[in-house]
Amino acid sequence: MLRVSVLDQSATAAGKSHQATLQSTIALAKHCERLGYNRYWLAEHHNSPANVGTAPEILVASIASVTSRIRVGSAGVLLAHYAPFKVAESFRVLSAIAPGRIDLGIGRNPGGNPATIAALSRGAPEREHGEAVEELLHWLADDETDATTAQDESGENVRAYPRLVNGPVPWLLGTSLRSAKHAAHLGVPFCFNFSHSTNYSLSRDALDHYRAEFRPSRKFPEPVAALSVWTLAAESEEEAERLFAPRGHWCVMLNKGIRGPMIAPELAQAQSYSVSDQARIDQMREYSVVGSVSQVADRLRSICADHKIDEIVVATWTYDAADQFRSYELLADALDLKQEAPVA
Repeated sequence: MLRVSVLDQSATAAGKSHQATLQSTIALAKHCERLGYNRYWLAEHHNSPANVGTAPEILVASIASVTSRIRVGSAGVLLAHYAPFKVAESFRVLSAIAPGRIDLGIGRNPGGNPATIAALSRGAPEREHGEAVEELLHWLADDETDATTAQDESGENVRAYPRLVNGPVPWLLGTSLRSAKHAAHLGVPFCFNFSHSTNYSLSRDALDHYRAEFRPSRKFPEPVAALSVWTLAAESEEEAERLFAPRGHWCVMLNKGIRGPMIAPELAQAQSYSVSDQARIDQMREYSVVGSVSQVADRLRSICADHKIDEIVVATWTYDAADQFRSYELLADALDLKQEAPVA
């Protein structure tokens, strides 16, 4: 059975407060739980008026407290800026609050311009990403193995608390073969994020390499793979294109170095784009699944079959939150999502 999950990037809209955006994120999570989605992931962005989910661990706690079935997690924590020990402690606390429902997605992207990166990482020692991930996995290890104990430079024992029976599930997130191979080497779940910098050939190759090179671990004897894709479904193809227009305009502005909220669909459709601007929008459409609900459902099934995966993670932006809620509702109905216990 196809499993469908959600990536929420807390995208802002002109005229809507940032507080309202984050409240909508929490409301959407409750909505998606009722619809039968498997997991709800929160993105991490910094210094951007376009995406205001700057602290996914706080949103995870908020959402976990108002839901009971759906898995909740990060996608992903930007590990370059944080001590692995502290990240492990935070997500251990989250797992104590919502046992068996917490995912810890780990991102490689630095998440901002040099000034933002400097502000985030001030005082933190530089470390290679792979080493940081391995250290984080050490602190997340199941308690019965006692792998969450280590010695610091003075020889004192250091232990990650709280002690747990069912801790957070780590996911590596990436857009490259390198990320896929790293996840395979570590024996952890992997989600490939299909974006403007990739194509379906690369995403298939990455997931094929992940499965072929996967080294079974104690917790994951088999590879666990997913694919993330930007998606928008509506009652008709024409309506879907209207709702997509703000996202296309946003992408054009981003290409010019301007990060801002989405504008209304009517304003976006009235824009006069240059040839290069239109080419950017067309490129974006290549890695997005937009259309009538039947078109979108069929395309997602085809993508999953082509990539040999049974879970897809969809991200949807709309200017009006009601249209975003409706897109997830239409998709859940078309894909016949079941309100069952989530799959780790």
